[in-house]
Amino acid sequence: QVQLVESGGGSVQAGGSLRLSCAASGYTYRHYCMGWFRQAPGKEREWVAGIVIGFGTTWYDDSVKGRFSISQDSAKNTAYLQMNNLKPEDTAMYYCAAANLCGRWSPDRMDFWGQGTQVTVSS
Repeated sequence: QVQLVESGGGSVQAGGSLRLSCAASGYTYRHYCMGWFRQAPGKEREWVAGIVIGFGTTWYDDSVKGRFSISQDSAKNTAYLQMNNLKPEDTAMYYCAAANLCGRWSPDRMDFWGQGTQVTVSS
């Protein structure tokens, strides 16, 4: 019943910005964790940022600190990822994911996944 709907991907030049959205439906929990992951061709899926829906506590991977910002609209069960100063190495398929229990930000700890949205950054 839980579904994650993503939007906001696209193609931008280096230094540009994108804002990704991920709306969760079907969740009955007041608080749960939602995160953003990305996977580039030939690489494993990696965690980018996470947030506790209902609290707003955030975490970031070192590779995006200072450039990306995750936020929430708890009323909509939606998480956003504002990506600024994008770099070519940010190019990847971006996935949102949700976890019933907040723990380590690892792909194998997430319970639900979105379909992914492509982010391409050209130099």
